[in-house]
Amino acid sequence: MAGDPPHSAPYLPYGRQAIDEDDIAAVTAVLRGDWLTQGPTVTRFERAFAETVGARHAIACANGTAALHLACMALNLGPGDAVVVPSVTFLATANAARYCGAEVAFADVDPETGLMGRAAAEAAIARAEAAGWRVRALAPVHFAGQAADMDALADLAEARGLAIIEDACHAVGSRRAGRARVNGGGANGDGDTVAIGACDRSAMACFSFHPVKTIAAGEGGMITTNDDALARSLRRDVSHGMVRDAAAFQDKEAAFGAAGGANPWYYEMPAPGYNYRLTDIHAALGLSQLGKLDRFARRRAEMVARYDERLAGLAPLVRHAGRSGGAPAWHLYVVLIDFATLGKDRAAVMAELRVQGVGSQVHYIPVHHQPYYRARYGRLDLPGADGWYGACLSLPLFPAMTDGDVDRVVAALERVAGA
Repeated sequence: MAGDPPHSAPYLPYGRQAIDEDDIAAVTAVLRGDWLTQGPTVTRFERAFAETVGARHAIACANGTAALHLACMALNLGPGDAVVVPSVTFLATANAARYCGAEVAFADVDPETGLMGRAAAEAAIARAEAAGWRVRALAPVHFAGQAADMDALADLAEARGLAIIEDACHAVGSRRAGRARVNGGGANGDGDTVAIGACDRSAMACFSFHPVKTIAAGEGGMITTNDDALARSLRRDVSHGMVRDAAAFQDKEAAFGAAGGANPWYYEMPAPGYNYRLTDIHAALGLSQLGKLDRFARRRAEMVARYDERLAGLAPLVRHAGRSGGAPAWHLYVVLIDFATLGKDRAAVMAELRVQGVGSQVHYIPVHHQPYYRARYGRLDLPGADGWYGACLSLPLFPAMTDGDVDRVVAALERVAGA
């Protein structure tokens, strides 16, 4: 792939939504209807998503961060509690615990995959307990579309009486390796893989529909669970903590009329919640996109395979991130680069790619290095997270890309590497 870099080709960002005319028509139909928010489209989206992943309940919310916060609230996490969070993740996974007053026990990750394993989780639990915290939950992150080892983590959680909140914001449409354990609702297992979000080995799973994710709602999130009590809590807290179920009313005199029925206007707030509702406008786009999930995931898998093949000649200087098995719905295509051997730092590589019309990004700066967490917990030694961060670079991956676009990205990398 020698030759001069193309100058007229369109810029390729690392991620981009794929919006078709039917998506626009779905949103337009809501705009022309009676409900812009708190309407029937949200309910349809929830039901369709629950069916897609095989969970009993799906609760829509404003974004993935809101989903994580609501999940922590549903477990009644608070001061003195701790949640184990891999340091290679977006800020929201850790912040959600802090919103509730709980502490974050940062765990190391595999430097090849960016995923937290059982041994790293156990080490984080030990550090948390040494600090005097009550570890209440694990929050494994399914990174870039790849699933963490849920069986190993769930065995650990069950042995220690911990809940699991899956951060599946990268994993809409992904399936993990393993056999399903039905937990109340359907587990959507095919014998070899289980849908992420089935919650067969977790309390809840949290998703994001940000535009760069597998499906887009503009902004939007979803929590799935098979636990009826958790679902009630999530639905209450997503809308200010309001309760409209007559059986749950506490002030009987105010709640019920002379005829014995509940007053039609009445609601109660047992505890404050948040305005984390999803609008029907966003739900219409999300529901339309959900119908294309298999197509989007299939196209992403095709491009990942092409990247793997075309980049093989650059190894070990540039190699794709490690693989964890299962059937990922790839959110990111991450390469690991030996910048020292290359003789260029990451900023220089990104700049040279950008000149050639190729965008890139870093996922992520380990959260334990953020000033807030460093001030709170001191400097932690997590060599796997630091090793991942020192080598990772995310390349363009989105459904509208062509095979030629993949080849163009690889050619640009070859030029950067002097290959």
